[in-house]
Amino acid sequence: MSETVLVVACLLAGLAAGAFIVFLVRPRAIENDRAAAEGIAQIHGRIDAMGTWLQNAHGQLQQSVNERLDTVSQNLGLSIQNTTKHTTENLQKLNERLAVIDTAQKNITDLATQVSSLQNVLVNKQSRGAFGQGQLEAIVADILPKGAYEFQYTLSNKTRPDCVIFMPESGPLIIDAKFPLEAMSALRDAKTDEERKQAVQRVKQDITKHISDIADRYMIPGETQDIALMFIPSESLYADLHERFDDIVQRAQRARVMIVSPTLTVMAIQVIKQVRKDAQMREAADQIRNEVGHMMKDVGLLGERVRKLQTHFGQANTDVEAILTSAGRIEKRAAKIEDLEFDGEPGGAQILPGPGQRKLEAGE
Repeated sequence: MSETVLVVACLLAGLAAGAFIVFLVRPRAIENDRAAAEGIAQIHGRIDAMGTWLQNAHGQLQQSVNERLDTVSQNLGLSIQNTTKHTTENLQKLNERLAVIDTAQKNITDLATQVSSLQNVLVNKQSRGAFGQGQLEAIVADILPKGAYEFQYTLSNKTRPDCVIFMPESGPLIIDAKFPLEAMSALRDAKTDEERKQAVQRVKQDITKHISDIADRYMIPGETQDIALMFIPSESLYADLHERFDDIVQRAQRARVMIVSPTLTVMAIQVIKQVRKDAQMREAADQIRNEVGHMMKDVGLLGERVRKLQTHFGQANTDVEAILTSAGRIEKRAAKIEDLEFDGEPGGAQILPGPGQRKLEAGE
């Protein structure tokens, strides 16, 4: 487009120069009319040709500009459409992400509410004890069958531990839940050496008191097992106790009170379940052995009775053979009687002979 404008400018400059030349030579043209007319005709021809060329150039320039404007408009429309599409997609994705963020924020709010509720529960000692007892009951009831345990069982000294598990052929195993949260929290929150020292002393006092309570109140010689379990319903508290207070753990072991976490409690109850199963199998084996003994006794009695029956059968056979022998003799004697003859009559007469008229045969 800039080249065409430059050409047009050059042509206009040429026309102006030609007009100026004509103006200078005009006096001479008057003298020579023919030469002037030819020059004027040539100038008009050039002007007409230049006008035609300018008109064509303007048409081409306008067509080129229109084509470029159409191309620019089309590209601009496509670009706007693509931009609108991408913007819509991005807004949709942004809305989806905002929805996810809203859901996550709601979950975080709910979790914070639950954590606050749990903190409120754990602040109160009674609520904290109920929480630990509830967790213990859930673990025991999930593993052992009904009848193998009892919660709040009353011992002979009128004490009631949180849970007892009935062991085969011995007394029940005592499990009591303790949650020393306040002392452990004070130890974790201690910032100075003095606060840390006081918190350590408090933890030792609390745990020692719990151990003494379980050993003195719930472990009865001849009635319960000689060991008891102190359930700590927190893995972190159990780990802190074993890591920082090994002397307290050893003291509990000497008192035959085993400190257990939820995981160790599950393992211990699984072992107890297997022990109960083995005891039931032994009891079943004893019952089977007794039943087999009774069965062998019954089999012996049955054999004796069969032998007696066989003796009776043998005696019956002997008696039957004797009866058959007697019957045979009777038949023979009857045949001989039938063959007797009376007065020339053949045997088989219907008249019974007298006692003195029977003819005796040899061998009688």
